[in-house]
Amino acid sequence: MTGTAQSSIRAFWAVLGRDVFVTGREMPSFLAQVLVQPVALLFIFGKVLGQLGYTQPGYAQILLPGMIALNAFLVALQNTSFPLVLDFSFSREIEDRLLAPLPITWVAVEKMLFGALRGLFAALLMFPIGLLMLGNVAWDLSGLPFAVLCMVLGSLVGGAVGLTVGAAVPPRRINIMFAVILAPLIFTGASQFPWAQLDQLRWFQVVCAFNPLTYVSEGMRGALLPDVPHMAPWVCLLALLGACVIFGALGIKFFLRRALD
Repeated sequence: MTGTAQSSIRAFWAVLGRDVFVTGREMPSFLAQVLVQPVALLFIFGKVLGQLGYTQPGYAQILLPGMIALNAFLVALQNTSFPLVLDFSFSREIEDRLLAPLPITWVAVEKMLFGALRGLFAALLMFPIGLLMLGNVAWDLSGLPFAVLCMVLGSLVGGAVGLTVGAAVPPRRINIMFAVILAPLIFTGASQFPWAQLDQLRWFQVVCAFNPLTYVSEGMRGALLPDVPHMAPWVCLLALLGACVIFGALGIKFFLRRALD
């Protein structure tokens, strides 16, 4: 390995370590940002509606893997796109990163990886919170390794989508963009229902198949609750790897265009 490559690798980990350190110092605000929405959804749909008799027994067990998947994907997406929009705004804070001794492509990858780490951490927090809130969750723990794999891939895909959105959308339009795409992402990602049981709503099932979050939710649900109808694990794995490559390549392309502009 050449000295230049070693220097770039050290710079990459230094930049990533700095971002992780800053997150540690901002932990209370970060936790409030990433937990309020999914915990509220889990409480209302998994606890309140169940006790009122509006959902079937066992629905909370189906819901929890979807909420964990939602947190992994959505937190990674938001924590990649929003900081990137700010970096590319009039302050041009991104220039500090571009001056680091590493390729510009690596700066984009670091942004995506950092967002994914935040998403993964937020998803891991949902495990004890969900178990404590719902109480009677019974999972097949033999599927836990595949569920963790889906969670990791879901965080990476969320980071890749966030890189694409953050680098492609002008700062003045980012709020409009999220107002338009956030709700569809949440409610077409199979986080509140099994995708395989949408046979009577075939058009909606097709729409959900275009959302990468669907494959995170279905992969985790199938791993932890194998008796619930779900997508084949290999389909979820292939779709998540494909989404990561496609959105990662698009995000890097848009990032390079903005950075060199």
